[in-house]
Amino acid sequence: MSTAADQNPQEQENIQPENTEATESTATEQTEQQAAETTATSSENGTSEADELRDKYLRLHAEFDNFRRRTSKERLELFKTANQELMVALIPVLDDLERAQSAMKDAQDVNAVREGVELVFSKFQNLLQQKGLKAMDAVGQPFDADVHEAITQIPAPSEEMKGKVIDQVEKGYYLNDKVVRFAKVVIGA
Repeated sequence: MSTAADQNPQEQENIQPENTEATESTATEQTEQQAAETTATSSENGTSEADELRDKYLRLHAEFDNFRRRTSKERLELFKTANQELMVALIPVLDDLERAQSAMKDAQDVNAVREGVELVFSKFQNLLQQKGLKAMDAVGQPFDADVHEAITQIPAPSEEMKGKVIDQVEKGYYLNDKVVRFAKVVIGA
């Protein structure tokens, strides 16, 4: 009992290639359609992605401009009001000095006036120290060009004072460990 396919194997082989060719052509057409759809989708996505990226870029640029303007404005306000706290703290000392000045006009007792001025001076120094101002100790220290300004040199009174500060003409000051005024000094040579 043999079938027709068994009797004629060449016919079956001929049939199979035709089916394979049909399947291949169908698969090729489907692949081409998918590629075309993918290309269309990717070109649409490409433009939409480009639009999204452009929008994102514009938003970031605008955000940065706003940030720059805001920080610039804040810096200007900070510079304008930076001394406000110090000035408010100095007002009571100014009031004390005005009272001392008016008391000196009518004063008979020099010692009382001196004590009053010393109190105002002490109050003023304490206020400045609270704000971070500190006087330099220059006399007897080795000369340092980073904190001292040499006015002149004189012969050193002893061998160990050579290259050191002998006299201080004007005090130097630190504000929060930063030099705000150099000490004007005389150096031993």
